[in-house]
Amino acid sequence: MLAKAVTTLPEQGAVDGGWSYEPKWDGFRCIIIKDGDDVDLASRGKKPLTRYFPELVAACREHLDGSVVLDGEVVVRSGEPGAQRLDWEALGQRIHPAESRVAKLSVETPAEFIAFDLLGIGDEDVTGAPFAERRARLEDYFGHLAKGAPLHLTRVTRDVDEARDWFTRFEGAGLDGVVAKALASPYSPGKRTMLKIKHKRTAEAVVTGYRVHKSGAGVGSLLLGLHHDGQLFNVGGIAAFTAKRRLELVEELEPLVRRDAEGEVEHAETDRSRFSSGKDVSYVPLRPERVVEVAFDQLEGWRFRHTVQFLRWRPDRDPESCTLDQIDRAPAYDLGEVLTD
Repeated sequence: MLAKAVTTLPEQGAVDGGWSYEPKWDGFRCIIIKDGDDVDLASRGKKPLTRYFPELVAACREHLDGSVVLDGEVVVRSGEPGAQRLDWEALGQRIHPAESRVAKLSVETPAEFIAFDLLGIGDEDVTGAPFAERRARLEDYFGHLAKGAPLHLTRVTRDVDEARDWFTRFEGAGLDGVVAKALASPYSPGKRTMLKIKHKRTAEAVVTGYRVHKSGAGVGSLLLGLHHDGQLFNVGGIAAFTAKRRLELVEELEPLVRRDAEGEVEHAETDRSRFSSGKDVSYVPLRPERVVEVAFDQLEGWRFRHTVQFLRWRPDRDPESCTLDQIDRAPAYDLGEVLTD
């Protein structure tokens, strides 16, 4: 079951039966299927996740009773106790082809599962039941779990004001919004029947270069930078352009292309990681003189999270004014407080 993006939290009277609100977790969407000692973890796109999270498989065998199918999110936390938050980068590193690396990371950056829906229990398919019933049965099921297990039940509330408070407060722990579910609705696979409200912000960034589109024609993505302490740091990129616009951008940006004394384009590459070890990470470097305004939801560490949207060019802005300090960051909030009812 998927979610449709909206700009504001719906009021209780907006749907028959009312709404249930819950935090929006920023991790890997995952379905856990447990049948006796057999445990499978599957992504939203039905890709197997089981081999990447052996610690979760072990936890399911130890703590989940009988047969059950759960919908939820796999997350990784980082930071000292009392100041922890979700760590998307650490979670992404868990998807590794080497079994030895998977085993090592399962100890160093263990994952946890946040359950937010019940799809089946025993031999019973409960997807046709209203969410209010599924949630009640999920609470009853989790009420028997041992404390300290890396398996959690997400918070819910029917108070829209409390949900608005969560939207603001929980962002500091790495969460990225709030989800609303109609209490009277069944589980509807593939349909956007849930509503999601995510944080949206804007910022001005310097265009530092571009990658050629995979077709070989035009700009595939613009690389962005922000200044901090006298240095220009790479913070991500924008990639959603039409075929026509990709070709136009090559011409527009030509005067800014950095060339050597012989007039050849300077060679440049972004940092390599295990995700890009086999990819072409070269790009066309540009003099950092052009400023673009973008829309984004979060900045994690030094990089924009999720999709960055092109809004407009800002010829009125000085590139040096595009600093990390302009970014509105949420006050830190302990993830443990989010997980504690």
